[in-house]
Amino acid sequence: QQVQEDLNKQLFDNLVSFLRRSHSEFQEKTTEWTCRMKSREIPTAALVLGVNVTDHDLTFRSLSEVLQNNITPYIALLEAKDCPGIKNLMQKLMGQLMNCYVDVDSLEDEDYVQVSQNRIRCSMTSLTNWYETVTKKTDSETPSKKRTSSSRDWQSPPVVVIFKDMESFTTKVLQDFIVISSQHIRELPLVLIFGIATSPMIIHSLLPHSVSSLLCIELFQSLSCKEHLSTIIDKLLLTAQFPFKLGEKVLQVLINIFLYHDLSVQNFIKGFQLCIVEHFYSQPLSVLCCQPVDAKKRVNSLSHDQCENIRKLPSFRRYVESQVSEKQIALLTADNFLKEVTQKLLEDLRVYHENYVSVLRCLHVFTSSLPKYPLGKQIRELHCACLENRVWETEEYESSLQLARMLNKSDLVTMLQQCVEIFVSSSGNEFDKTVEKLKEFLTQFQKLEAEAFQEQDVSVSSQKELQKKTDLYHLQKTLLELKESRRSKKLTKFEMLRFEVVDYIDSLVRNYLVPADHKTLHEIAYFNTASVLRGHLNAAPRIALHTALNNPYCYLKNQALKSDGGRISNKAPDICIVYKLHLECGRLINLVDWLEAFSTVVMAVEGPNADAASSDQVDDIIHARFIRAVSELELLGFIKPSKRKTDHVARLTWGGC
Repeated sequence: QQVQEDLNKQLFDNLVSFLRRSHSEFQEKTTEWTCRMKSREIPTAALVLGVNVTDHDLTFRSLSEVLQNNITPYIALLEAKDCPGIKNLMQKLMGQLMNCYVDVDSLEDEDYVQVSQNRIRCSMTSLTNWYETVTKKTDSETPSKKRTSSSRDWQSPPVVVIFKDMESFTTKVLQDFIVISSQHIRELPLVLIFGIATSPMIIHSLLPHSVSSLLCIELFQSLSCKEHLSTIIDKLLLTAQFPFKLGEKVLQVLINIFLYHDLSVQNFIKGFQLCIVEHFYSQPLSVLCCQPVDAKKRVNSLSHDQCENIRKLPSFRRYVESQVSEKQIALLTADNFLKEVTQKLLEDLRVYHENYVSVLRCLHVFTSSLPKYPLGKQIRELHCACLENRVWETEEYESSLQLARMLNKSDLVTMLQQCVEIFVSSSGNEFDKTVEKLKEFLTQFQKLEAEAFQEQDVSVSSQKELQKKTDLYHLQKTLLELKESRRSKKLTKFEMLRFEVVDYIDSLVRNYLVPADHKTLHEIAYFNTASVLRGHLNAAPRIALHTALNNPYCYLKNQALKSDGGRISNKAPDICIVYKLHLECGRLINLVDWLEAFSTVVMAVEGPNADAASSDQVDDIIHARFIRAVSELELLGFIKPSKRKTDHVARLTWGGC
């Protein structure tokens, strides 16, 4: 949430300054305000937020808090579903604004608001009278009240009306509200904010020129949802601050859902939170996924069973197999020795994360500007490629190196400077020599530049000498020498230095960008169960519904519901019994036969000794249960009434019509 607030800070600051300008003009009654009043223009902010509609609620809530803290307490948030007509819009608007004016210091004020809200007729005139009343009352209050803005701003603060989903509002409602508001703009400092998901042109599509000319529109553009996602990944995943990490498949599932389903940053964060819950719930050793200081204490307090869980980890087994026989025995038998080794391995994993992030950013600097982006344009794509396998073994990496060996000097120097900044700001302690080496490359490039100027002067003088030679024989001889020199062309100093730089970056990649699943004890910090996450987020309602009705034990975990194969248990819920019976029927189902089959299954538990006197009552109860189960099945969309035959229903799934 803090990250998203930081991302929206610039946007909110611009909106606050826009409202302050409009507010100051209203206060001072400047010439500009007078001109605007002649044309009855309403200050309007067109806020383009993008198509990720599910994230807009959080943005508007944050915006409302910022405006309340800095500009005005009078803010109304309107949604199209609550405003089908102008009357509903005015009721919603006045209700929210009057609730804003509840003074917690005085019960009399609260009573006044409640009475006025019930008695006032919802109109713009009533709203104007209410505004004059509350602003006069505010002016008469003592200055000891707590205020978040200057006293001038509180004399007559603007009334901000936010249309959260402008595209969903009907044209007539918007037109009527704008026309009516423009008639009262001299008495009521109204400011409109339009929340737009598509394009600012929607304003002119919804409103005719006669209405849009009543608005003084200023455009505000938020960051795109992809930029939000990149920042979230950068702050949460590509950092050594948080020990919990996502595996390649899990991260790919979350990114695919974001890119191909909803473009919602909020849903991505919820998926990330779900991964945290699943990891700490399903992995017993996740207790060691914590900060280094706490990890040492927790390792020392591990029980014997927890030590056995460590020994069962696949990555730890590979580590044991790579050790000598004496150390293998100690790791598998001595818990104290295992704890010492575990502390060292966890520290190695932490250092790996620190170094990984720095080198990954350095590699991204080189690959993000290459033609066609072989390793991806975004750092998240490069991160997934490095997690999946050894990135230096892929064809995309080889093509990236070939393209990097053709970079010009200015681009290469700029990239090296960025890499130096990355490694200097890195928390890892292993990059001191790397920084020195990169600075040495930069120094060599500067020397080459000085030498290039001298060589340029020499080449100019040689060209002048060549121009002086007009003899055909000497000219032919010189051209042949140039041709031979081009055939046996040697690498220039710049090309050799460029190859050294690219090879050095390649060596860093091979040393530090090893996939995480190759590191020992990576299971403690990494969540890799993509199937569980996909089952929660990529819902398959038809399969889930069929499983629940066909095998209720899967969800209810009641031992009495366990059944063999296709046998129908009489202890199952009624809808499950009806569902299984309907699977045995064809396109049309006879309700009478269906009821008899249902009664037979349900009465099987009664046995032959059932009380015959109560048979009529039991039949009525079974009949009612059957009707309810069939109605539920119809509600779920498995059957529908049929007019082809009396007392029949038609199947809609698995071979139905």
